[in-house]
Amino acid sequence: MITRRHAIGLGLTAAAVASALFSSTAEADQAFARFLPLLVDLDGWQGKKPEGMAMEMPGNSMTTATREYRRDAARLNASIIIGPAARGALAATKTGMNIETSDGRMSTSKIDGLPVTRTFNIKDKSGTILVALSDDALFSLSFNGVGDDDALALARKFDWKRMLAAQRK
Repeated sequence: MITRRHAIGLGLTAAAVASALFSSTAEADQAFARFLPLLVDLDGWQGKKPEGMAMEMPGNSMTTATREYRRDAARLNASIIIGPAARGALAATKTGMNIETSDGRMSTSKIDGLPVTRTFNIKDKSGTILVALSDDALFSLSFNGVGDDDALALARKFDWKRMLAAQRK
């Protein structure tokens, strides 16, 4: 039987473990840590602290690093994703499909030798830029309140080739 005293002791132990898991010291040893410096500061934008996550389970793993940026009402979210989630998201880059409607557009092309898919919703000036770093790794820049050409210019401020190299480590 677990007494109140044991429960409090277990709670403190769990809190200590959680603290260790999420401390900056533990973060330095995590698989995602190598990607955090690649989520650079952007001139004119207020960037939050980059965050990451690594998950391992039998037959599957996923690593992410993300950073949110704000400038007035405009928002950006930069992400590096490695694993099955990236593979699924990159399906559109392999189609070569281009679509344009009165509401928005989607296009695929190569930029700096890498497959890129761009989506844009005209009404709210939002969309996503997906850069295929490999078959199971991507860089994503989702945006709101930014024109699509401006968003592409911002996405190119991130070093995609360094992301690709970091992913291979």
